[in-house]
Amino acid sequence: MNIIIVGGGKVGMTLAAQLSSEDHEITLIDTDSKHVESAVAALDIQGIVGNGTSYHTQLDAGVKDADLLIAVTDTDETSLLSCLIAKKAGDCHTIARVRDPEHYNEIEFIKEELGLSMAINPEIAAAGNIYRLIQVPSALDVDNFAKGRVNLLRLEIPEGSVLDGLKLNEVEKKIKVELLVCIVESGDDIIIPNGETKLKAGDKISVILPINELRPVLNKIGIKAKPIKDVMIAGGGNISYYLARMLIQSGINVKILELNRARCEELSLLLPEAIIIQGDASDQELLKEEGLTNTDALVSLTSIDEENILLSLYAHKISSAKCITKISKIDFEEVVRELPIGAVICPKRITSQFISSYVRSMQNSMGSNVETLYRMMDDRVEALEFKVSNNAKGHYLNVPLMELNLKPNILICSIIRGKKITTPRGRDCIKNGDTVIVVTTVTGLDDLSDIFA
Repeated sequence: MNIIIVGGGKVGMTLAAQLSSEDHEITLIDTDSKHVESAVAALDIQGIVGNGTSYHTQLDAGVKDADLLIAVTDTDETSLLSCLIAKKAGDCHTIARVRDPEHYNEIEFIKEELGLSMAINPEIAAAGNIYRLIQVPSALDVDNFAKGRVNLLRLEIPEGSVLDGLKLNEVEKKIKVELLVCIVESGDDIIIPNGETKLKAGDKISVILPINELRPVLNKIGIKAKPIKDVMIAGGGNISYYLARMLIQSGINVKILELNRARCEELSLLLPEAIIIQGDASDQELLKEEGLTNTDALVSLTSIDEENILLSLYAHKISSAKCITKISKIDFEEVVRELPIGAVICPKRITSQFISSYVRSMQNSMGSNVETLYRMMDDRVEALEFKVSNNAKGHYLNVPLMELNLKPNILICSIIRGKKITTPRGRDCIKNGDTVIVVTTVTGLDDLSDIFA
């Protein structure tokens, strides 16, 4: 597709790199010539120095032939105006990043009046990710497919686990539970496993499990995590507000530590059910006084990455709390992943992921049948959700999987047919209308037929 990106910041660059790698034609617009020059030098894209709200700049960028314009500038007003001009000038699809809570509260009206295809609030998206991690305390990551009906959970095998030393083809017999392991991370190696793959303590595994079956399965394999009832949040920004609102609605107790007095007063009015503490979240004595050693989870959401990392490291040292750490710098996120700071949340990466998923759904209507795409493990693994149309005629239909030849490093994880979710075995078949979930280290798959040799 022909895609224009307005805004060459971290999100814009991440999107440009990701979408360009998928063979889309990308043109980046930014007022800063350095952003444009570095993007053009590093990526196979075109660049325009100019204002995305300028009709003539958009014409130079080829808006009349564009399929999609994505506006991720520093201000909502600039992003929204860029989308409006693109809609009028080129009649293309438009996506805007909208961060101001006041704007987002009126987003349905704005979308309708401006003809937006999609609007994303990074803070709400990040809060939703954190909320899912709190719902599943033992998980390092949770990704959803099939409209939330299938969950891909990333877990760490603890010392003393029954899985330590087992081959995958021995697991089901040992624990008497059907467990599909889709990815194994062993040190720096990432493996799409087969029956002979051997697990060991310290490995991180990604498994497909219904949430309601999670606790008994985890107990059997030695991963213990009690339900989270009390959450301490460091920092009182917008992500903290959205997260606290979600947690309170679920009956979870929330305590927020925020240094700014005016913001504390504002949060007290917005969240009367939460406990709001004015104080420095990096103060160790304050953390102890407010019960860090007894809390179930600490979510570090201050505006400073280094402070968030140190907070989570301290919590890991003095308590058994589940730690969730916000990292704003995408490159920084990759450096700290091996530190004991729990789950890492990067709003910029989440924003990029949401937008990429929409681009995939657009491709679906143009020939691709990828419904959802997640990139994981520093973009080394893709998890894809394919939708088989009712009139598909692929050679792989109605043939037992054991008779099909999958390409290396590809695993079919789940087949959804109507209300039934199946962990596939050799005798199972793919039929018209099915949804098929695939995990792979092979990138750039656009069609289900691409997974077969």
